[in-house]
Amino acid sequence: MWSALKRRLAQRTFDISSSEGYKMIAATGVAGLVLVLRGLGLLQGAEWAASDLFLRLRPSSPLNDRLLVVGIDEDDLREVGTWPIPDQVLADLIERLNESNPRAIGLDIYRDLPVEPGHDELVELFEQQENLIGIEKIGYEPGSKVDAPQVLKDRNAVGFNNTLVDADGVVRRSYLFLRDENRQFHRSFALKLALLYLEQENMTPREAPTGEMQLGTVVFPRFEAHDGPYVQADDRGYQFLLNYRGPASDIKTATLQQVLNGEVSDELIRDRVVLIGSTASSIRDVFITPYSRSLLNTQKEVPGVLLQAEFVGQLLDASLEGRPMLTVWPELAEVIWILAWAWLGAFLSWILPSVRRSLVALIIAMLVLTGLSYGAYCLHVWIPVIPALLSLSGSTAVIVGYLAYLGEELRKSKEFLQSIINTIPDPIFVKDTALRSVVLNQAYSDLVGYPLTTLLDRSESEIFPQAQAEAFRREDEQVLQTGCDRETEETLTDAEGNIHILATKRSLHADGSGNHFLIGVIRDITERKLLEDQLKQMAAELAESNAALKQDANHDELTGLPNRKLFQERLRQSIDWAQSNQKLVGVMFLDLDGFKEVNDTLGHASGDILLQHVANRLSSSLRGSDTVARLGGDEFTVILPGIPSVADAERVAQKLVKTLSDPFELAEGTVSVTTSLGIGIYPIHEHQLDQLIHLADEAMFEAKKQGKNCYCLAQSTPNASG
Repeated sequence: MWSALKRRLAQRTFDISSSEGYKMIAATGVAGLVLVLRGLGLLQGAEWAASDLFLRLRPSSPLNDRLLVVGIDEDDLREVGTWPIPDQVLADLIERLNESNPRAIGLDIYRDLPVEPGHDELVELFEQQENLIGIEKIGYEPGSKVDAPQVLKDRNAVGFNNTLVDADGVVRRSYLFLRDENRQFHRSFALKLALLYLEQENMTPREAPTGEMQLGTVVFPRFEAHDGPYVQADDRGYQFLLNYRGPASDIKTATLQQVLNGEVSDELIRDRVVLIGSTASSIRDVFITPYSRSLLNTQKEVPGVLLQAEFVGQLLDASLEGRPMLTVWPELAEVIWILAWAWLGAFLSWILPSVRRSLVALIIAMLVLTGLSYGAYCLHVWIPVIPALLSLSGSTAVIVGYLAYLGEELRKSKEFLQSIINTIPDPIFVKDTALRSVVLNQAYSDLVGYPLTTLLDRSESEIFPQAQAEAFRREDEQVLQTGCDRETEETLTDAEGNIHILATKRSLHADGSGNHFLIGVIRDITERKLLEDQLKQMAAELAESNAALKQDANHDELTGLPNRKLFQERLRQSIDWAQSNQKLVGVMFLDLDGFKEVNDTLGHASGDILLQHVANRLSSSLRGSDTVARLGGDEFTVILPGIPSVADAERVAQKLVKTLSDPFELAEGTVSVTTSLGIGIYPIHEHQLDQLIHLADEAMFEAKKQGKNCYCLAQSTPNASG
């Protein structure tokens, strides 16, 4: 499956107007539907259940020795004989506990009315016991409010124990602060006990940069109505999401009679927060936590006093140990998360159109999603898993259904195409967007030498040599990406090893269901290309022959220098250019002094070699733009185009006279010759080409008269400057 995935990733491109684009739009629609269902609160219960499951699977945090719960159970009620517990019994219990020096005592029993006997003793104890916190209930409905004893209210030793219960009856949130119906500010029972404990740690709450409460290093994120899976939840007051450390029943507990009878050691009480409350099942002060429910066991309710102890424990662990609180993602991040999984489902269906492969990929993706969500929960982050799972599976189901429909339409299209192309004599192939051959005619099979059963539903890389298959793939992808027709010439090696040269026209077509097909029409042009190659070879040979003839016609056979014809041609070009650009052109005539003696003494062969050496020295002494020509015998000419002044021509003449005066090494020994050189300058000496050459020739003879091995400037004609 993974090899197919890689191959399809390399082949596919996304186009919003294609069937792939429709798939992504459908996936977005599925995600949108899931978000609507979530916004209506229809997924809230399932998300709560998933969170509870993650919590139960998550390893419990180790409980510390900061808490003790004194529970009044059924045996205690039978021993006391009445409920509510008389004030005297509570007074005795508190005095006994205080002997062991707890940091804080929390009385999670309402005492708004006296319960004789012992009320006066209890009130006196309330006045004196500075580490004692009582409870009240803040009510917003008539008759729901329960006051705390006035003596505790007077010394601000009261906290409310209102408990938040979600719609499914489970406690997942708690209060820190709350305002009553008169807008008066109250602290929760758990917060009052925690702050009382933290006084000895010199730790007090402060405002974080976010405006939320911070204790130690931990900020308590304030719960809002739409956090996580919640929809329009009651977010009055300052609430936070509970991050249970483990089952509340794991908190250390003692009974009323055990404390009164001295059966509880001082070590279990000293320096702890001790909470007193009912654990008797007949009182029904019980709640449901995420640990209360499981698939195999009956529901286990948690007494309210243990739940309050868990609240206190979470606050203390966060403050003293830095244990994080449970957080949620911003709403936008959750939307992107849900949308991304919907797109992933569509993407997997897109690249793995097989139903079986899509199902396997879906299961793997769901396991990955669940694992990521569970891992995040272990890191104290609650992210939406149920909406993401629905988006993933929903988009996959929609796309698989859509692909099944396309598959049927594809089958019909293939049958229709097959019936048409079989009547065409030229080889024709039809490929899908994965570049597999889906329809071929018999002419194509005859061309490549393989039966149709071998070629169908296979890519060219499985049939042809790698280089040819890669070339075919590039051309196919070009048409798929641009949608434009394309004509190319390609080579193909058939089953017998014969190489064919093909002219192929490719075009992209779509059926009514949006299935795209690449259709190619082939013509075998092997014989035509061979004939073209032969003609090209003949043309090249003819051009080479013409070039050789032209070289012979314009160059001296002995020295390879331009001859008289080419010399006059280049001089004419130089003069035309100089006339347009206001420049000078120098013409030099050179005649070798002493050449006849060498020729007569050493022979014509040596004379020819000497002429070749002279030609080489002249050429190497001049610019690339200058021209050296041999007019015949020992006469040479030089063209100096575009020179700035006459003095520049004279410097070149001096250089050439000196260069040729140096001895030459021949096989017969060292020989010396010199040169007589005449210079004519256009337009200083003459405007007309022939006359300019004549003046330079006369200047050369003048140099010979002056003793040879020198140069002379031509004399201007009377109208040269005119």
